[in-house]
Amino acid sequence: METPGAIAKLLRSAAFKTFASALLTLPYWWSGLTKLADFKVARAEAAGFGLEPSAVFVALVIAVQLGGSALLIVGRWSWLAAGALGVFTALATLIAHPYWMIAEPAARFHALNTFLEHLGLIGGFMVAAALAETERTA
Repeated sequence: METPGAIAKLLRSAAFKTFASALLTLPYWWSGLTKLADFKVARAEAAGFGLEPSAVFVALVIAVQLGGSALLIVGRWSWLAAGALGVFTALATLIAHPYWMIAEPAARFHALNTFLEHLGLIGGFMVAAALAETERTA
């Protein structure tokens, strides 16, 4: 089935791509801004996961979250932005959502769903990078 003309026009528009990128990166830029607003709490969160020195880890996380989001939203170095956010998401998911270590069935179920949602975000970054490269070489 062919894409209806109005939908095809929308999908090709720069505004749609910018909006979609902002939505895809929303959890990251929101988290980065929140960490900037309360660095002390962000450090406590990192320390709670055993990430020391927490200030260094938090600074790196903020840089990846805000820098990667901004680059992807404006369409610059999209491969790097998507890759950085994807790798960050993979590492953060393994650290923060170890569903395999949870014995209680309902909590394990919830943690597994969260883990899988994060894998979906990684897939979204892969698609964003692939589309940006396809557009760049067209």
